Amino acid sequence: MKTTDLLAFDIGASNGRGIIARFDGERITLHRVGGFENNFIPQGSLGHWDFHHIFQELKACFQKARQQGFEPACFGIDTWGVDYGLVNGAGELIENPRAYRCATDAEMEAAWQKVGRKRMFEHTGIAALNFNTVYQLYRRVLQGDEALKKARALLMMPDLLGYYLTGEIATEYTNATTTGLLDVRTQKWSREIMEALGIPMEILTPIDRAGTLRGKLKAGIAQSLGVPQVAYAAVGTHDTASAVAAIPGEGDFAFCSSGTWSLFGVETNEPVLSDFVYNANFSNEGTVQGGFRPLKNIMGLWLIQECRRVWTKETGKEYTWPEIQAMARAAPPLESIVDPDEPRFFTAGQMPQKIQDYCRETGQEVPGSIGEIARCVYESLALKYRWAVERLGEIRGGGIKSLNIVGGGIQNPLLNQMAADATGLPTTVGPIEGAALGNALMQAQALELVKDIGEARALARASVETTCYEPNTTPQWADAYGKLQRLMEASE
Repeated sequence: MKTTDLLAFDIGASNGRGIIARFDGERITLHRVGGFENNFIPQGSLGHWDFHHIFQELKACFQKARQQGFEPACFGIDTWGVDYGLVNGAGELIENPRAYRCATDAEMEAAWQKVGRKRMFEHTGIAALNFNTVYQLYRRVLQGDEALKKARALLMMPDLLGYYLTGEIATEYTNATTTGLLDVRTQKWSREIMEALGIPMEILTPIDRAGTLRGKLKAGIAQSLGVPQVAYAAVGTHDTASAVAAIPGEGDFAFCSSGTWSLFGVETNEPVLSDFVYNANFSNEGTVQGGFRPLKNIMGLWLIQECRRVWTKETGKEYTWPEIQAMARAAPPLESIVDPDEPRFFTAGQMPQKIQDYCRETGQEVPGSIGEIARCVYESLALKYRWAVERLGEIRGGGIKSLNIVGGGIQNPLLNQMAADATGLPTTVGPIEGAALGNALMQAQALELVKDIGEARALARASVETTCYEPNTTPQWADAYGKLQRLMEASE
């Protein structure tokens, strides 16, 4: 079999990268060809993504890939979920896409007055999170937003980038499920929700599936870049869906996509819409194979990322992650615990102070040093992982036998071991570039190089190195978990 190069664009809320996946018929090897920063632009009560900056960076990656000796046969794009752009009748982006971190509870609660919270969940399968696309759109409705009135198409971030590169308009299924606008039973846009909230139905575009060829790079763009008209494939455009597609696990495993957020879940063929799932505020997001991922959005490495930003500003020293982990390792274990999903931690600014205030208010030891605060964050995340795993076991109707963690967060061996210790599960980590690999696997499916998700995961197992962490459970971890449960109950 000849070698095939696949260009995966994996874009997160802090950075993006272009990665070549070279498939030789037996294994895939990943080669990073370009990267860039991605930060939202604050504008009063809102914030926007610099779409045209991202677009230019993607074009540059095509050139960089060629300069480095790669000839992509196909490309695909994945990003975070929920955020979108509005396109007018002339096919132009009306304004920079809004950033999800600027959402508030007000529009979500107002929407519940029109469509009850429980009804929203029963219809869409999506947890109540104020940044969901449906609530972002309803904010525009309430404000009489002119951009919404002018819009002729709503495109999720990866589909918007794909449209600018190819002219093809569609919404890929996994990202559509993040919006709170999809009827999970029919897997079609929900007219009931749209009409109840006054959101124009006509702006929604046809839904397709990962592993579908959509078109190819525009001739004008290809010519200006000096590259061929590369094929364009729909992949798991929600980065978590792509990451899960690349998990090399088998059997009854739970997954965690670890990054700014920690997304915990399992795979099912049908949505799980029980009262238990509703009360635990889990979401039924889509899989690349057209099924569902009952999962929980847990605040992830955002806490330590924000702490590091403050420490850099205060000390003038940009601590490396290994340095922070070493200080955490040296700090006393399990002295202070926070609930990572406490609302105060969702916003930027003064994160070390917020953590200290939380510990003081809850009668705990107040972490003072960088190492103590970092250890508090890591241990709290690991304990919240246990909480998520226990509920996933109930959702699945059977015990979880192992945990698979993918994403950039696996570069923290201290947290990996804590995850195993807190959950009591053998924990396999890898690959780091899970989303990029899953993106490439769906391109391979679109090109008929692999048949289905089974063959894709077999290829992932043949291609990536993983590390297994065996649990070292102690009474201290059990006591700390009890403390976390009490903290969560007290905040309800």
